[in-house]
Amino acid sequence: MEVVLGEKDAADWIYRGEGAVNLVLAYNGSSPDFVGKVMRIQKAPRSRSQCTTDTSVLSMFDCLIWKDTNELVSSTSKEVVGQLFVFYVMRPLLGSEHVDVGMHVLVSRKFLESIENKVRCQRPAWRVDAAKVDTLCDSALLISDHSVFPRGALKESPCISVEIKPKCGFIPCSRFIAEGNAVKRSITRFRMHQVLKLHQGEISQISEYDPLDLFSGSSERIHKAIKALFVTPQNNFRIFRNGSLIFGGLGGGTDNTNFVGSEALEDSIEGLIQADYGLRTASFLQLVSETIFKSGVLDRLLEAQKLDLLDIEGAIHAYYNIVSQPCKVCRDLGDGEFSRIYLSLHSISLEESLKIVRDYLMATTAKDCSLMISFRPRENGDPGSPHSNVCLESTNQSFEYKVYFIDLDMKPLEKMVYYYELDQKIVSCYTQMEKMDNGPSYFANSGGSKTAEIQPDSSDECPQ
Repeated sequence: MEVVLGEKDAADWIYRGEGAVNLVLAYNGSSPDFVGKVMRIQKAPRSRSQCTTDTSVLSMFDCLIWKDTNELVSSTSKEVVGQLFVFYVMRPLLGSEHVDVGMHVLVSRKFLESIENKVRCQRPAWRVDAAKVDTLCDSALLISDHSVFPRGALKESPCISVEIKPKCGFIPCSRFIAEGNAVKRSITRFRMHQVLKLHQGEISQISEYDPLDLFSGSSERIHKAIKALFVTPQNNFRIFRNGSLIFGGLGGGTDNTNFVGSEALEDSIEGLIQADYGLRTASFLQLVSETIFKSGVLDRLLEAQKLDLLDIEGAIHAYYNIVSQPCKVCRDLGDGEFSRIYLSLHSISLEESLKIVRDYLMATTAKDCSLMISFRPRENGDPGSPHSNVCLESTNQSFEYKVYFIDLDMKPLEKMVYYYELDQKIVSCYTQMEKMDNGPSYFANSGGSKTAEIQPDSSDECPQ
């Protein structure tokens, strides 16, 4: 008989964090079915009085985009669609060993209502205002808690994990990028978006993190990237001990997210990192860097990101082909040179347009996902485990580690216009700030450099 979680079961689930679409809960009870698991629950915008009751959860055009995946387009459940997207689309791209598809568990409305009431006070206020738990759903996605290791022979060993949002790891070189937006060919999207966020008051300081460093394949540059993420974590860097957050935010905002300072973090990782007080954090960051370098896990993520061959400035035209609407971008451009360049995109077949947009949406998922890396000390004489090993030379310790990609959410076709408009806003804000007379001081005072340092390596090459 299949289990359906009820009102009383809500007491065993605690708030872990959230994104725009899902609420994440960690299990805190004793049932062997749920120990070591987290649950992703769908949210519903408060602007809607109730969720849609349509039998299809994908639009007609989304069905067209994913028509080659029959199981996905025929599903009538939002939760199942998301799971099938991960299984059939993202898992082959990123590798089955690094992607957890999860399973569905049935939930009652009373369970969801209890969760909504229980976690409301723990959620960021602006998240509460924007969305609530979707109480009309009848299932939730259950996946392994990748901030811990499964219980087993080494269950007494402590575990430390880091969650990283790598963001886009390459510079676009599409010929469809307008000359007025040429800055996109030399400055990372992350750096430009930081300026917009600073201008809008979402952050108080520009991060020194450069995704090109993280994806570079150079151990020195990877370490530089990890240190920069630690200094200004925003919502891109979190650390857990035994599944409990000890550094970073709950996913509700981009600033003021440090729950503990560096001194408290030093205490939190005592016993895990065998270094003197004041040196443990630096050693842990070195461990993270060495693991990313050794595993090469970001290579496949970068390949998936580079499916975006044309940039949004090219893909948006394929979108208008698919929805059979006059292209608003071309309309706004008039009869200039670039308008004529874009005409070539409006003369391609429907199948070609579908592939461009499908690849763009997959790449966008790859640019937005997170990386979870978990470590536990490897004991001497350990008979072995299915996990990989890494050595931290500074402390002469050996660790087991596992790496998973999480938050592989499907992007709906209807967001293409939003992606285009956001892209234009990001570039416009950056170029305006750069042109201002006080531009250099603006960037300097924000804590970031005026331009990103671009060094030649494979991560900067145009995708072929």
